[in-house]
Amino acid sequence: MESLIKFVQDEFVTKKEFPKFSSGDTITVYYEIKEGEKTRTQFFKGVVIQRRGSGSTETFTIRKMSGTVGVERIFPINLPALQKIEVNKRGKVRRSRIYYFRELTGKKARIKEVRG
Repeated sequence: MESLIKFVQDEFVTKKEFPKFSSGDTITVYYEIKEGEKTRTQFFKGVVIQRRGSGSTETFTIRKMSGTVGVERIFPINLPALQKIEVNKRGKVRRSRIYYFRELTGKKARIKEVRG
């Protein structure tokens, strides 16, 4: 049964090509918003906290600071409104889910950048 679900997802779900990114990376996600008749593109720039799931059900969480308030947003990889993802910085972290990043503020909230 599980292989049947995977087969259907691979065959019929359209996949968009996005760059490879992992937790600790700073990325910008451009997505479409519909307001009545109009559609506009909005972006969300922040640090990837986690990637969860696999295949068509994969999601990723991005965190950014808006003033002194932390804002997190969860995006499914197969969201039709996703237009593009840009990787701004590659971060060096030791964990795949950096929940400890939520408590850090100021200079402690910096992530080392991968060189090269």
